[in-house]
Amino acid sequence: MSRVKKIIVAWIVLFNMLSYGSQDIDQHKDMPSLVQPNWLKKHLDDPKLVIIDVRKSTLYKKGHLRHAVNLPTFKKLFDEKLFMPKLDILKETFGKAGIDDNSLVVIYDNGDFIWAARCYWLLEVLGHQNVGLLTNSYEALKNQGFTLSSDDFIPTSRNFIPMINNTMIETKLSTLLSIDKKTIIDGRPKEYYDGIKSSAKRFGHIKSALSYPGSGNSKKTTTGSYILEIDKLAKLYQHLNKAKPIILYCMDGADAAMNYIILKQLGYKASVYEAGWLEWGNDTTLPIETPKGSI
Repeated sequence: MSRVKKIIVAWIVLFNMLSYGSQDIDQHKDMPSLVQPNWLKKHLDDPKLVIIDVRKSTLYKKGHLRHAVNLPTFKKLFDEKLFMPKLDILKETFGKAGIDDNSLVVIYDNGDFIWAARCYWLLEVLGHQNVGLLTNSYEALKNQGFTLSSDDFIPTSRNFIPMINNTMIETKLSTLLSIDKKTIIDGRPKEYYDGIKSSAKRFGHIKSALSYPGSGNSKKTTTGSYILEIDKLAKLYQHLNKAKPIILYCMDGADAAMNYIILKQLGYKASVYEAGWLEWGNDTTLPIETPKGSI
């Protein structure tokens, strides 16, 4: 075999090891995507269980679920440009959190849910399917019989092996080519979609995008926050075509990740354009819709 052929073969092998490519990776899952408190209570003694608290470290130190590992969202789940951290950093982060191939990962946050969803989506992108989002915020969980702690929990490090699922990730080009062909959903708050506010130079939204804010999947009460019941979620998204692939975006990937979890649970095929409005809104060559029309 020639040297060139050997190099090509090596790259093919490496690609197959690191990526699922276009394969459907709906592998067997040992836990629900939306985790109810009762499910968590039944599995608290499972040695495979890993609980992740993505709130700020100051809140974590005031109190958290016993044996929960703290991965503050903006320190561990974003880089300095609000994009996905490098692969080796994520490998180290999740390995130190005690996650390996056998782990059942449950994630919770302060009740916005989008930050826990960000962690969920990253794990699935890296090939870890047994991950679930708690349907209740920490405040809602405090009065439900869980043992709480204010001590830092340091788990035993594990060997986290990434297996990238690139079918979950969209780019600027793939999103551009999908306008008027696939369903595009903007997960930002409505005032950003409408062009009243913006985190980028331009105001408005990607051409043809529909508005489904990530916050619309949950409700806040005096006892904490909760993800809506599945029948209410189904009604919220009932006008979307399940036969049509969906591209999700927001400002930083968090609201889009929340929409991703819910749509997947409802049987839709969705992927996330993580760079989102931070990239699109700052590129004047890309088409947008504003209160004044399309440009």
